[in-house]
Amino acid sequence: MQRGSRFSLGLFILLTVFVFSLVNWGTGLYVDWLWFSALHYPQVFITKLLSEIGLRAAIGFFMFLFLMVNLLLTRKSVLQAIKSAKPFRPVFPDDDVITINQPSYDSWREQITPGRLTAIFAVISLVLGFLYSATVTGQWTTVLKFVQQTAFGVADPIFNKDIGFYIFSLPFYELIYRLLASAIFINILLVALVYLVTDTARGGLTKIFRFPAARYHLSALAALFFILKSWGYWLNRFGLLYSTGGVVHGAGYTDIHATLLAYQVLSVISLITALVIIANIFLNKFRLTAYAIGGLLLASVVLGGLYPAVIQKFVVLPNEFNREAPYIANNIKLTQQAYQLDTIEQRDFPAGRTLQPKDIQENRNTVENIRLWDWQPLQQTYSQLQEMRLYYEFKSIDIDRYEIGGRYRQVMLAVREMNQEQLPQQAKTWINQRLKYTHGYGIAMSPVNEVSGEGLPQFFLKDIPPVPATDIKVTRPEIYYGESDDGYVIVNTKTEEFDYPKGDGNAYSKYEGSGGVRVNSFLRKLLFAINFADYKLLLTGDITNDSQVLFYRNIKERVPKIAPFLSYDSDPYPVINQKGEIIWLWDAYTVSDRYPYSEPFDNRGNNYIRNSVKVTVNAYNGEVNFYIADTRDPILQTYSKIFPSMFKSLAQMPADLRDHIRYPEDLFLVQCRMYTLYHMTDPQVFYNREDKWTLPTEKVGTEEKPMEPYYTITVLPGEQKPEYILIMPFNPQNKKNMIAWLAARSDGENYGKMVVYEFPKQELVYGPMQIEARIDQDTTISQQLTLWDQRGSSVLRGNLLIIPIKDSLLYVEPLYLQSEQSKMPELRRVIVAHGEKIVMEPTLELALQRIFGEGAALPTPIKQGAPPQTGQTGQEQPAPQATIKELAVEANRLYEEAQTKLKNGDWAGYGQSLNALKEVLNKLQDQTNP
Repeated sequence: MQRGSRFSLGLFILLTVFVFSLVNWGTGLYVDWLWFSALHYPQVFITKLLSEIGLRAAIGFFMFLFLMVNLLLTRKSVLQAIKSAKPFRPVFPDDDVITINQPSYDSWREQITPGRLTAIFAVISLVLGFLYSATVTGQWTTVLKFVQQTAFGVADPIFNKDIGFYIFSLPFYELIYRLLASAIFINILLVALVYLVTDTARGGLTKIFRFPAARYHLSALAALFFILKSWGYWLNRFGLLYSTGGVVHGAGYTDIHATLLAYQVLSVISLITALVIIANIFLNKFRLTAYAIGGLLLASVVLGGLYPAVIQKFVVLPNEFNREAPYIANNIKLTQQAYQLDTIEQRDFPAGRTLQPKDIQENRNTVENIRLWDWQPLQQTYSQLQEMRLYYEFKSIDIDRYEIGGRYRQVMLAVREMNQEQLPQQAKTWINQRLKYTHGYGIAMSPVNEVSGEGLPQFFLKDIPPVPATDIKVTRPEIYYGESDDGYVIVNTKTEEFDYPKGDGNAYSKYEGSGGVRVNSFLRKLLFAINFADYKLLLTGDITNDSQVLFYRNIKERVPKIAPFLSYDSDPYPVINQKGEIIWLWDAYTVSDRYPYSEPFDNRGNNYIRNSVKVTVNAYNGEVNFYIADTRDPILQTYSKIFPSMFKSLAQMPADLRDHIRYPEDLFLVQCRMYTLYHMTDPQVFYNREDKWTLPTEKVGTEEKPMEPYYTITVLPGEQKPEYILIMPFNPQNKKNMIAWLAARSDGENYGKMVVYEFPKQELVYGPMQIEARIDQDTTISQQLTLWDQRGSSVLRGNLLIIPIKDSLLYVEPLYLQSEQSKMPELRRVIVAHGEKIVMEPTLELALQRIFGEGAALPTPIKQGAPPQTGQTGQEQPAPQATIKELAVEANRLYEEAQTKLKNGDWAGYGQSLNALKEVLNKLQDQTNP
């Protein structure tokens, strides 16, 4: 193949790739426009698109002009070098070759005219400008936040600038600095290369400063760089407020008294260096430039490195606390502000108080809502009992509260989603995956504390179609949008959509929502086929003008697609509204890594967080709404200015959804971790870590794990009504007892308020691991656990919950049994500890009665062991046969234990076993009596 043909083929391939890339980009852009429009967020799409394209265009055009001007300044030198270049003649070693009509090998110089050279420079500048513009991809939010910034109304303690300067302005200035510095550096390299090549063409010795044009040009660029560097040193001063070199995060004594001075001096020296370089253009003394640059480097080493090190070692370390005390106070104050720890109300909580039987009766609502089911074992049990078919899946178990039968109840619930990966292999056809198996179906719900006789959850909602046992009903059970990753589907086609299994056949349905994009033309059909890289979509004859494509159906992809500038909680949860629709509620956060002096909470350096937005997604039609949960957050106020039609006030959220908003667990955990240290407000105490707290651990299964925050319904001390709260206990450093517990409130006007209850430091209050140790040391409980583990079953210890009741604490831990052949854990025992007593019983009610006596019996028993009876909530239900069997097994074990102790001569142990056996037999008699 000839050289020209190869070149043409390569050019054709390059153009083909370019055209296909352009088509794919344009197709994706248009499909996204259709999707945003269908969701009624076209303004968000336009703002993001125009901002991104506009920023890239502006930076690319600037770089193009900058490069073009500098290259044009070299044009004269290039043309002169071409004219003065030595003639070029090829050497033919073979004298026998006769060349006819040999061309002039110097004719190339005649082809390079000023106009053509300008065109070459323009192409080079255009390509480099386009490539350079890619460096600002994703930076449109930085620019828009700078333009629309909102003041925080709080000033930093060093430079007295509003916090908004650090959140919005400083990142923008740093972006401009980086862009200008890199642009100047690229121009210096390119211009130096041009002069080097032209100098070589002249036959020079590659000394680019030998010619005045090169010397003037490069000197001007160097002077411009050092002027910019002076501004960079000035900006670096503000970065000291994020310093990590002191005893706390933020500027310390050395930063303020040494490094800050260094930046100020270096800023001036950098300006002087620029002036020296400019003067050298006329003085023609290159050594002055070298001395100036060398002086700047030496000053940066001495002032920026050695001087701060000397100050730190000889001034700060000998008297560290006194030097750092004001800066520690700054760190404490601003960290508390960044995490809203300064809003936590502090209250005292007595230690050693003992509950009375009447206290249990008076706090019936609290006791009835003690969570006995943990999400891990419950998810396995839900999967076994309620998934129904292989292609259904419960992605997660969530917790919420509802008003049920006039009572405030805490419930566990899970959405039954479609998982196409679980379809049989022969059923994984394109028709099935895209047109037929389009959605999940229904929801399962159970109370947190009710258990059947078999140790399984009682259901408020179950089966397909959903069967309610309460006044909660689901009228729209289809799940088109959730946490599943099944990709796009097409609805309202000629193929019937599978709805749910029904008897020996299936029920089918037709989508009645508007959550997709219509495929009402061949062009759209073609565009979707290109966008999804799915040619079958183009060939199918099942699509009609009424068909809709539903895509971005995973809510963890759908919502961030609209608002990528927000951060999101790890756990969206479903809510059943009064219409019977399933709505996903998801907490969104505004975060920043630019809050002065604030300690970061993650490895990305983020040190500010607010739960500013509540997001709702309709599981049927995919409608997404953003509601403002924190109107005081300046970052969200700025986003509201950028996207004026995007956010709604929380008052616009339907009341039945507002009743289900809750304090988010992720935010609470961040605040708890920070509060372990930042509850100390005295700099001396903080410096010595005298009162540092730690987050507790607990025994889950057979492992010791960090304790997780947990929701519960209780009446806080000093309050009158039960409310939904999130709790986390605290331990003192290096100890296992409990020193305090923090509660975040979720209901009504108290939403978002936090209260910490502190125990007297001189009295012992059992911490979670101390209770776990007492469980392990209790001979009756430990023997029973060992017995179960030896009979083909494994014992799973659930989460230990510490429940505040009045001015005392109740410790509750469920126990689950799981056989080796089954993956369905059963709740078989409940351990309760209070004061010095610890008991294990088949039900929570029996455990409470054993600790507090018969007077602790509730007016309406907790129905553990009996299914709920509609209209029969006030009647006692008979104990299940399984509980009687368990008591019989326990009696037999105690009898054998007593006989063993008798043989060994352990008369005291023999008496204890007989007493325990008598107690079990009494319970057995009570259970069997009609």
